[in-house]
Amino acid sequence: MSEDPLFDPADFRIPPGVTHVCAGGQSPFLHRHDEVLLRYAADKSSGMAGRAEQDALVERIRMHVASAWTVQAPAIGFVSNVAEGVAMVAESLDWRAGDTVAVDAVEYPSVVAPFARRPGVTLRIAQGTDPDRMANVIDRSTRVIATSYVSYLTGERVRLGRLRQLADEVDALLVVDFTQAAGCMPIDASIADFAFSACYKWMLGMTGVAIAYWNRRRQPDWAPRSAGWYSLVPGTRGWDPPPDLRPDAMRFTRGNPAHAAVYVLDSALSYLAQVPPQAVQAHVQALSGALLEALAARQVTCLTPHDPLRHAANVCLAHEKAGAIAEALHARGVYAWNGQGRVRFSFHGYNTMGDVGRITDALDAVLREV
Repeated sequence: MSEDPLFDPADFRIPPGVTHVCAGGQSPFLHRHDEVLLRYAADKSSGMAGRAEQDALVERIRMHVASAWTVQAPAIGFVSNVAEGVAMVAESLDWRAGDTVAVDAVEYPSVVAPFARRPGVTLRIAQGTDPDRMANVIDRSTRVIATSYVSYLTGERVRLGRLRQLADEVDALLVVDFTQAAGCMPIDASIADFAFSACYKWMLGMTGVAIAYWNRRRQPDWAPRSAGWYSLVPGTRGWDPPPDLRPDAMRFTRGNPAHAAVYVLDSALSYLAQVPPQAVQAHVQALSGALLEALAARQVTCLTPHDPLRHAANVCLAHEKAGAIAEALHARGVYAWNGQGRVRFSFHGYNTMGDVGRITDALDAVLREV
């Protein structure tokens, strides 16, 4: 297993001879998306008939995402990016004096900043690498536990079941960013009160649209503080009384969703549906596990836990010359991701065990030079 790709690399804009392990930053674009963008252009130019096609596509994608995330379609909406979705949740809460938000010290900024910028809200920041470290900063003052399922910085996969338990013990919201897992790992969004994901990484889409999930069973009365024409009940006219919000998660979507990105997402989801998410998980974890072992044998410092229950498709190595390493790897045909003092290798279905060998061969040369 993992000697052969799950997805044909020729389906993607991957230059010949390149090992592309950037899915955690930007995955390569599918060739099939070219035709889809032309279809968007045609529909946009077709008057009301084209608009009907756009609306039907939005509803179809909601069903596809809901199936992939093990929830119902009414729970799925769209935002422009994860930061917008988290901010809408942060703005919607009636904050009380002394309220706190529990986050990890290396959490992604889009998950933390919307809370950090709220007047009167205190962040409680978990430090270290203990899998249960968040428990140290959660108490009766905690209103929100905000977390990525998989860390963008270290590649660590958190125990969402444990965080759900901690949230329930103190009546806190659990807000989850699935960006570094959606498209390569099975997702059950119902564990969260709210969840989000960008679509331009393992989901094989593009920037401009992100998934928003609202757990209506856990938070039946939730409503955002702001609205736009798209998030109101269709056909609304007049402002006295104020119009109602849409009854489902499309209340997240205040204006038109980015339709070009939505068309591409539809194409991407259809492509991903060829392979069950469990098979993609097994494939990418075989590759990430093999790279972790190879780096350990070379005594290269990794930020990513070796336990397969605690990582996904990312392998992150820390180095003071991470930028120079990433540039040198790129020159050798290994496209990795740089930033925050680490180099990140992110596997997807188009990668194989041969890519692991090419990464280690290139690293051996690069680490001797930097």
